[in-house]
Amino acid sequence: MGFGGMLLTIAVLWSSVLPGESVTGGKEAVAHSRPYMASVQLNGKHECGAFLIASQWLLSAAHCFKDGAGGRTVVVGVHSLSGEETTKETLSISAVYNHPDFNDDNYDNDIMLIKLDRPVAESHAVKPLSYQQAGGAELAEGAVVETAGWGSLNNLGSRPDKLHELTITVMSRTLCGRSDYYGTKFTKNMLCAARRRQDTCDGDSGGPLLHDGVAVGITSNGGKKCGSSRKPGLYTIISHFSTWIQNTMTTTATA
Repeated sequence: MGFGGMLLTIAVLWSSVLPGESVTGGKEAVAHSRPYMASVQLNGKHECGAFLIASQWLLSAAHCFKDGAGGRTVVVGVHSLSGEETTKETLSISAVYNHPDFNDDNYDNDIMLIKLDRPVAESHAVKPLSYQQAGGAELAEGAVVETAGWGSLNNLGSRPDKLHELTITVMSRTLCGRSDYYGTKFTKNMLCAARRRQDTCDGDSGGPLLHDGVAVGITSNGGKKCGSSRKPGLYTIISHFSTWIQNTMTTTATA
């Protein structure tokens, strides 16, 4: 196999590792301008995103924790994954709560809660994010939303060291439910959002989707190629699960 063939094979293999979730076509965020962001890591390596919603709780994607906590840690106050930062703190996970109806086939109900072993020390670089409650208005087609993460910059799997952010728009539910897009796998608990060659990708899963500074979605999955016009990023609609979030946090407060 020639060198070009090897590169093609590597690209294909990488693109099939996870459904598309990365910041493709975005830009580096201002350091600590998104103090709710957290990196879920295994053996010091970034796996998924998460975001603080209370001093001891984060939201993320259930598919990131199919096997439970599994020795993972959560890093808050982080901008550079490798750099020394006085704001950076690594915390152990006390418990994880995957939504009981998470569907591994189509990623419906792709939401979970992380309980840290202790509350974070809030600062300018570490701060919870508000999320949309039940009854909140559904986002219309064309609504401008933001997301961020340490996910792949392209389909070759190039990962950034520093947090990247992206501004995209909500797409038509009818379009995303078409058979040449997601078909019946696109459920009422999802929204899709992207712009031309701008999308979330591998490693961004679990991060927030924001509208007017409030988390309205969780980065879930998409097509095998990030930025694909007919496989835009999919996001779990948080307001559909706000009662479950509150009940879980309340009933496990002393756990």
